[in-house]
Amino acid sequence: MATLKVPARVPSPAEDAEQLHKAFQGWGTNETLIISILAHRNAAQRNLIRQIYAETYGEDLLKALDKELSSDFERAVLLWTLDPAERDAFLANEATKRFTSSNWVIMEIACTRASFDLFKVRQAYHARFKKSLEEDVAYHSTGNYRKLLVPLVSAFRYDGDEVNMMLAKSEAKILHEKISDKAYNDEEIIRIISTRSKAQLNATLNHYNNAFGNAINKDLKADPNDEFLKLLRATIKCLTCPEKYFEKVLRQAINKLGTDEWALTRVVTSRAEVDMQRIKEEYHQRNSVPLERAIAGDTSGDYEKMLLALIGHGDA
Repeated sequence: MATLKVPARVPSPAEDAEQLHKAFQGWGTNETLIISILAHRNAAQRNLIRQIYAETYGEDLLKALDKELSSDFERAVLLWTLDPAERDAFLANEATKRFTSSNWVIMEIACTRASFDLFKVRQAYHARFKKSLEEDVAYHSTGNYRKLLVPLVSAFRYDGDEVNMMLAKSEAKILHEKISDKAYNDEEIIRIISTRSKAQLNATLNHYNNAFGNAINKDLKADPNDEFLKLLRATIKCLTCPEKYFEKVLRQAINKLGTDEWALTRVVTSRAEVDMQRIKEEYHQRNSVPLERAIAGDTSGDYEKMLLALIGHGDA
């Protein structure tokens, strides 16, 4: 599932911290050494390296990296080096800012993380920004977007596999009635999508498909240009088949006139330790091109090397 390659024998965090410190010394930075270490350590190992680095050299590793690196490579290394909950908190906060605002990034974080992971994101947000993720999302969004996003980021869904089939049937019927009435922002639609477990939602949507002859996202395409409906469809895709959602984000990021490096970096750094293998398979199947080749054709230099290392290209 994950594509991160950690070597069989990993040096101690102290050795890694020392090597990183050496990479910053002298004329020019040793980017290859930075990639060879950080792109091949898991979150727990990276956290230990940061801790030892700060204790040994009296400086946060992230600050040292920020001084030495630049542009897309810098962003990829910094996002990757962050603890996953810290990374998501940073991305979510950025998504509420005026010039980098994105309802999609907020929705993506809320819907593709496990319940306890999302809880840890909210904790990390408190610690870093001295306010809650919910209040920032509520303050910076309006109308239907606020109505959908606040309950999504506030959710603590049941993560198990148990499913109530009677409930699935009744809620599929509710969803169909509301969608037929074009009441897309109805509180019942929001309630079901923002509170039910992913297993329960899958059962409900399978029943919807079987009972009413259409997948729910097809029925939500009544107005293809409606931005709220686009977000609602993406929410459902994130909750039920995240690899298809992320494949589309990557495809659009790479196939644009000019690469969307922020989207590419976000997906690779946030999924390399989770489900990037499935996303790669989905990408290859959908585009008839391996993701490695697509990234190599659209990026260059150390940025390209960092992304390729994270998606498992080459040896650890």
